[in-house]
Amino acid sequence: MTALNTALLALDELTVQRGETPLCEGVTLNLPAGSICHLVGANGTGKTTLLMQLAGLLPVLTGETYYQGSVSLPIQPLYVSHQLGIHPNLTVAQNLTFLLNLYGISPNAADIDNALTWVGLQGFETISSSHLSAGQTRRITLARLYLLTPEVTPLWLLDEPFTALDVDMVARMEDRLRDFAHEGGAILMTSHQAVGVANKVLDLSDYMV
Repeated sequence: MTALNTALLALDELTVQRGETPLCEGVTLNLPAGSICHLVGANGTGKTTLLMQLAGLLPVLTGETYYQGSVSLPIQPLYVSHQLGIHPNLTVAQNLTFLLNLYGISPNAADIDNALTWVGLQGFETISSSHLSAGQTRRITLARLYLLTPEVTPLWLLDEPFTALDVDMVARMEDRLRDFAHEGGAILMTSHQAVGVANKVLDLSDYMV
């Protein structure tokens, strides 16, 4: 089997574009199981745009994207973005349950408690999300990482997951990313700070038009 067929994600001469304007051309990447790739590049190179393309939210004009050797998505990747997707009128537990339901997971009370404890929101289950700070709200979206496995979604696309997190939470996040990769998953992520657990780097500045 070729590397493209064995990788969880492979990019072959991909164009990253905003509208019809190309930002980067010829982007290549091979992301096998166990990979944690730090996506870097100067402002305006299209890091968030690329993640949105890979998540299926924006079209790809040229080049090929392979997911587990297929040009279609066998299993939807997890995409965590700046747009949190949290409904202010739902409780913390309801929002987390909804986010997990999108991936076919119906968490029980213990699952919710464990995930919220992991992100430091224990005891917040019944609190309306409208009462949370920006940092606390972001932790709801990250809590699902505690329960998602490579069998559910083997590819994680994370856009600045460390934003608004304290040092302890960043350390817990890095441990979880490392565990997910060891379990057979792969991660492509952006971060303005160093990613100590990354074992690959993709620099979009190398592909700018």
